[in-house]
Amino acid sequence: MLEACRQEAQEKGEPAFKYDSRTRLKMSNSLTLAEAEVQARIERGDPWAIRLKVPSDEIIEVEDLVRGAVHFQSNELDDKVILKSDGMPTYHLANIVDDHLMEITHVIRGEEWLPSTAHHVLLYRAFGWEMPLFAHLPLILKPSGQGKLSKRDGVQLGIPVFPLSWKGDTPEDSFTGFREAGFLPSAVINFLALLGWNPGTDQELFTLDELVEAFSIEKIGKSGSRFDYDKAKWFNQQYLMAASDETLAGLVRPLIEAQGYYPQESFLQAFCGMMKERVVVLSDFWDTGRYFFEDLVVFDEKTIAKNGTQETKRSLRG
Repeated sequence: MLEACRQEAQEKGEPAFKYDSRTRLKMSNSLTLAEAEVQARIERGDPWAIRLKVPSDEIIEVEDLVRGAVHFQSNELDDKVILKSDGMPTYHLANIVDDHLMEITHVIRGEEWLPSTAHHVLLYRAFGWEMPLFAHLPLILKPSGQGKLSKRDGVQLGIPVFPLSWKGDTPEDSFTGFREAGFLPSAVINFLALLGWNPGTDQELFTLDELVEAFSIEKIGKSGSRFDYDKAKWFNQQYLMAASDETLAGLVRPLIEAQGYYPQESFLQAFCGMMKERVVVLSDFWDTGRYFFEDLVVFDEKTIAKNGTQETKRSLRG
């Protein structure tokens, strides 16, 4: 019957059929069938599912920590399936039960989940459970500022969008992470913290302890925040410059040894000290400083032609 209703709505060019308070009594379900008939169908092995019975003519209010009071009209909600015919719960039921059993106090998630919150409120109410506090965060937008950032954007633009690399079954499903791209964890945390959150000051560089001290959900904005990869590189550059030579040597050594060179620690620390104001990501230590370890085999001919005057040659000869 459900499939027939969907087909009829499609043939008439009407909006998609919705299973809700206005249509549920037209369906074959536990509300329209006798209890004996329901039991007989279950014993016979007929497929069945459990839906959330959404009340009619009710305003469901959620006090969101980011967006304030959000209201939903129950007549606009459908009776969502919460337990499928194969016995598996849908996301909505699993989410609520899982959060309740783990005693979650705050549900902080992306704004795309805001429309589902009304159903979650009704589920908490149905179970008689205390609800957590909700906070729906603004989206991280593409570098262009248009549309939600996706993993495909990282592939197309050649930039990381994940903390760590992910190797999929195909190159199209494999993605480079910030760590493998040469970013420091502290720089990435600092960069991400300021996407959608504002401390209320001009300060941009924070230690983790400072972020913990300054952060509050109330300072999260409602608008989406553009993913500015150049800004991410700026953060990383600042953290590299501020790092000690000893710390950098520990991070850079694997990159140098991968090229077949095993410098003494004192030399490597001195190298890092000289290079750290000229690099943006860790791989730049080798890419821009390889001449400390091997002879150059490729030269910038344009630079040589521009600066290689006879006067320059005489000066270099002394």
